[in-house]
Amino acid sequence: MKNILVPIGASERAHKTLQYAVDFATEFGSNIYIMEVFSVSPSASSLANISEKLSEKSKEHIKGVLDQVDAKNVIIKIATYKGDIVNGLKDIDKDLGIDLIIMAPRSNDIQEELYLGNTSGKIVKQTDIPTLIVPKGTVYKPFKTILTAFKSGVLKDKSILNPLKEIKKKFDSKISLLFVKTPGYTKDDLKINMSLMGLSSELTQSENPSTYLGVLQHFEAKHPDLLCVFRRKRGFFKKLWEKNTIPKSEFYAAVPVLVLSVKKD
Repeated sequence: MKNILVPIGASERAHKTLQYAVDFATEFGSNIYIMEVFSVSPSASSLANISEKLSEKSKEHIKGVLDQVDAKNVIIKIATYKGDIVNGLKDIDKDLGIDLIIMAPRSNDIQEELYLGNTSGKIVKQTDIPTLIVPKGTVYKPFKTILTAFKSGVLKDKSILNPLKEIKKKFDSKISLLFVKTPGYTKDDLKINMSLMGLSSELTQSENPSTYLGVLQHFEAKHPDLLCVFRRKRGFFKKLWEKNTIPKSEFYAAVPVLVLSVKKD
């Protein structure tokens, strides 16, 4: 993982997410790019110096966050973009090649009832970049046990698994696979990709109304340090395709969640 991107939100705890990313990056020798996106509406953009003032305010906020972080030996750079965060992420990814996004569940949303806020939900929903969602207050530690949950064993491109493979190799992680049969599953769903199977010697099968409920059923028994799921339109975070937020009543994880993107799902 050469390049890691950390979106910086308005939260007072933004420095804690960045510190987590720095600690993680230290393990892999990664560079970190931090990004705070701001938008200027058409009406406001006509006002003199408004864009410049917003830019300066953004720089001041990022500097304040950086001042609270122990950067260790990690190279931290600022990636700026004016406009929509998703387009900004895609442009930065195109220019730099982002291997992983590390972010808090609610990057710019202060509603406590939400797991994924509008900004973080859009990132998971609308980008193909692997994303590590780190709960508030989480202190970095190596991932020794990983639960990988899925409702379909079909993976069109084995490179989707690269972040998980790198984590397993770095920490000698034990990966448990959880195959959740949900209503309407097909015979093709039962054909588990060999690259995925090769990551683990343990496969548990479960029948549940949703992948999330399958995870709830087996989470305590597996006691993972990391939950890994796949970004599918009809998968773990399928509610994101109805709106850009996920309430805690529909999903909550007390451990980091690695979201791997299944392209053209």
